[in-house]
Amino acid sequence: MSTSRKSVLRRIFKQLKRYKLWIAATIFFAIITVAGTLAVPIFFGQIVDLIIDGGGTDFKAIINKIIIIAAVIGVTCLAQWLMSEINNRITYNVVKDIREEAFSHIQRLPLRFIDAHSQGDIVGRVIADVDQFADGLLMGFTQLFTGVLTILGTLVLMLIINWIIALVVVVITPLSLFVAKFIASRTYDMFKKTSEVRGEQTAFIDEMIGNLKVVQAFSHEDENLEKFDEINGRLTKKSLKSIFFSSLVNPSTRFINSIVYAAVALTGALMLVLNTPLPLAFSVGVLTSLLSYANQYTKPFNEISGVVTELQNALACAGRIYEVIDEPTELPDSPKAEILENANGSVDFDRVYFSYTADRKLIEDFNLSVKAGQRIAIVGPTGCGKTTLINLLMRFYDPVSGNISVDGKKITGVTRKSLRSNYGMVLQDTWLKNGTVRENILLGKPGATEEEMIAAAKASHSHNFIMQLPLGYDTVIAEDGGNLSQGQKQLLCITRIMLSLPPMLILDEATSSIDTRTERRIQDAFAKLMSGRTSFIVAHRLSTIQEADLILVMKDGAVIEKGTHAELLKQGGFYYTLYNSQFAI
Repeated sequence: MSTSRKSVLRRIFKQLKRYKLWIAATIFFAIITVAGTLAVPIFFGQIVDLIIDGGGTDFKAIINKIIIIAAVIGVTCLAQWLMSEINNRITYNVVKDIREEAFSHIQRLPLRFIDAHSQGDIVGRVIADVDQFADGLLMGFTQLFTGVLTILGTLVLMLIINWIIALVVVVITPLSLFVAKFIASRTYDMFKKTSEVRGEQTAFIDEMIGNLKVVQAFSHEDENLEKFDEINGRLTKKSLKSIFFSSLVNPSTRFINSIVYAAVALTGALMLVLNTPLPLAFSVGVLTSLLSYANQYTKPFNEISGVVTELQNALACAGRIYEVIDEPTELPDSPKAEILENANGSVDFDRVYFSYTADRKLIEDFNLSVKAGQRIAIVGPTGCGKTTLINLLMRFYDPVSGNISVDGKKITGVTRKSLRSNYGMVLQDTWLKNGTVRENILLGKPGATEEEMIAAAKASHSHNFIMQLPLGYDTVIAEDGGNLSQGQKQLLCITRIMLSLPPMLILDEATSSIDTRTERRIQDAFAKLMSGRTSFIVAHRLSTIQEADLILVMKDGAVIEKGTHAELLKQGGFYYTLYNSQFAI
């Protein structure tokens, strides 16, 4: 999904609407700043006339002028500081709003989007691109208002003082505007491509750091360095190209502005030498003021050209973050959706069809009826659709067609939150947040008491290793449990489920990283936990599912065999082959 500059600008103005009072205040202080800046040359011109006046130098009048100039400069500096302070507040509040909107939106995006996009790129958009946008927006607020007001103010004053010189300035000025617009219009796409490569680089770094153990284990450092150098080289080329073209704006406009200054000086000098009659005549002091105004008039064009260049980068980055914000969220719950509470646990699949992509079929005409309290094991080779069934049960994905029901209610007719709260899920890929052990366990049941938490930890056989940590349950663990072993992380995830005691369970290789002795103990604990609860167990180790009430053997998205462990062995089919491949001597 692409975004044009105009649409991005409209979105930014919409974000700024809530800060219209602050924007009015910054415009007010910008007017004071510009008025003070424009007033100073008038007083300097008057001082020049007082010095070269043939009647003698009036030092008292000069001192009075200097005092006035000092006062005007003081007020101007104060107004400029206040304007900058307000601009900072506007900019970083807008950035805060965008980040909050983006993060909130990401929470509601379907997993289909997250699975299809690099996590590093998404992070790069929310962090790096928003920072780039902030820099451009701040520069825009700081220089755009004062620049435009300075141009208008100096032009009006020059018209009042001498319309011929003002006309010279007006005739040459469009050249500066044309050059700035010509270059700026071509840098937007360049900056957008630069941002895209920067996001690719962020994604690659995130992936490599997260999997550094695997990289080192396979001695893949040199290959990764080569790929990083390739991405980094592309980023360098695109950055240099965009910066080179954007940097042409300032010297080009400076050249034209120098022509403006020279034209004013030449025209004014000729008018003085030729003794131009009234009302066009003016003094040397006034010419000094005009030259100062010519300089002040042209200076904002340089600044604004820099702002325009920076804004192209800011708009490109804003466009990338708005692309994420504009991604369709998962379909909201129906207004008539019911709240599923304390489910009994009967689950039915009725002619369910599902595929991740239209051109690759996966699950077709899937039917299954699970009675409350049954233990359903799902086995099969990698890619057969085991985890996909779990995704459908939890409504991480919705079927292309067909229905899934819990307690006779279609899951599309109940709220996602209530549906998911009735499942307790332990996955092979553990997830722990950066926080204390206590905080990670209480994710399963935030209001649990200390006694309930410890009882759950003992039931999952994690209490002993927790107490050996430096601060026990108050030990802070690193992001994703980096300072714990894989088995310990999985035990903490199991503890969450032991604490929450949901009516239905999903165990996706829940004990894959745990030693055999601990696994047997946890299997006993799970047996107690699963008693009377509908349980879906995804397993590769077939020894862990022999007590299941029903085993589904899947291949290529279809259930090719079903039955108990003993029944499937008697059939001598695919399950029999899988079982013997694990236990044959």
